[in-house]
Amino acid sequence: MTSFIDTVPRSFENVAITDEGIDTMEFLEAAQGVVMLFKKLSATKFKLVIDDMDGNIQKIKNKYLSQPVDFKTLQNIILSEASEKTKTATQGLLWLKRGLEFTAAALLRSLENATEELSVSFTKAYDVTLKQYHNFIVKSLFKTMMGLCPYRKDFYETLGGTTPEAQERLKDWAKALQSQLETLNKFYSQGGYDKGL
Repeated sequence: MTSFIDTVPRSFENVAITDEGIDTMEFLEAAQGVVMLFKKLSATKFKLVIDDMDGNIQKIKNKYLSQPVDFKTLQNIILSEASEKTKTATQGLLWLKRGLEFTAAALLRSLENATEELSVSFTKAYDVTLKQYHNFIVKSLFKTMMGLCPYRKDFYETLGGTTPEAQERLKDWAKALQSQLETLNKFYSQGGYDKGL
């Protein structure tokens, strides 16, 4: 059976990071893998998450395509919008980053707690990542979505197996994502680029 990691457009482990920052298009290709993950969970049940991530990826991609040489890294995009009134790509990346933080936290929690059902792992991850940014209505929607998670066994079989090797590859993928998010968090925080978004 083909592993989920073998089907993603690019693994987070293969996203180039230079002194200038994280490669924009490679990061966006890897982020499409997270969209694919939610489609594996259920394209219908997680449509809100899928559409949100796709929309934010498109905002960043549009900015990149306007000047590919200048916007080679995510950090260059943020810097270019720092003095602008409209920060569409900076905001899109901030929101995408938050969704990716939730995903990485949920997967890592699930993989580290082998008997915990996905609904529990994903709810716990939501509580420590996205919940602080959501109003009552969105919190209620997420609570409902977390209850729609497939059974753990079914989910991991869909991703390509429950073998230790398959689980380790997924864990490495999530850890590489988490590392890149930490880099972005530090950049946003040091520059105050998330203020008012």
